[in-house]
Amino acid sequence: MSYSPDYGYGPSSSGRPVNLRWIAALIIALFGIVTYFFETQTNPVTGKKQHVAMDVDQEMRLGLESAPQMAAEMGGAADPRDDPRARFVAEVGDRLVKRGDAHLSPYAENFHFYLLNDPDTINAFALPGGQIFITRGLFDKLDDEAELAGVLGHEIGHVVNRHAAEHMASGRLGQLLTMAVGVGASGDDRGREAAMVAAMVNQMTQLRFSREDESEADRFGLRYMAQAGYDPSAMLDVMTILKEASKGSRQPEFLATHPLPETRLQEIRDILAHDYSNGIPRDLTRGRPLKHRSP
Repeated sequence: MSYSPDYGYGPSSSGRPVNLRWIAALIIALFGIVTYFFETQTNPVTGKKQHVAMDVDQEMRLGLESAPQMAAEMGGAADPRDDPRARFVAEVGDRLVKRGDAHLSPYAENFHFYLLNDPDTINAFALPGGQIFITRGLFDKLDDEAELAGVLGHEIGHVVNRHAAEHMASGRLGQLLTMAVGVGASGDDRGREAAMVAAMVNQMTQLRFSREDESEADRFGLRYMAQAGYDPSAMLDVMTILKEASKGSRQPEFLATHPLPETRLQEIRDILAHDYSNGIPRDLTRGRPLKHRSP
């Protein structure tokens, strides 16, 4: 006679069966919560306490290791030795870092700026630790140096505020909580539905944080633009470009990864009105035009 243990239930002191699945689920959930709340670091630039999944050195290493693969997925990075547009991107990015508060960050020497060869995708993004990318699809729609500075300054803001590290920490917590629900409900007919609900809650949580991150990066980007001598109102034109590009493929804002351009346009107008109540200083310029630049 063979014996097959049932790992779903066990005896309890009250005589009622104990659901071992939910015990395992509780352990997983507690591990995730405790780990998340104990992984707290103070941002060296902003002074804000953040839940992050890695230290600064790990961020920089991860970004450097990931950069080649990210570039390859979007046509590869243009070579600054052959493409004046790539040199221009690097020049403007370096100016933003060196002349702005970003030079006080631990990432100052680790910032690199890449022009990606993808002509169809309109995008810019930053990896942890300072690897910043802009696609040709977006670059070719920009009119002048200040607009490019607005895009790159926004991405520098993401890096300095450690948004990627925050997302990795909260994402790991969400994955563990989702796993816990799945383990606990796996023996129930409604287990799959419960796991899906938990996954949706995790997704919506991440989307809310993404909106806050975008607004914060906009604020920092506007500051870096002005510190480097660029007219920060050029960011309004960048938002207009993104607004036009989003026509025909828009999602409801509550499901969008980032705020819709209309929302950011108004937020940027409010920031500019507050910071420059007497108008934009004349020494802040739009810089050089981009349209004539070609490889």
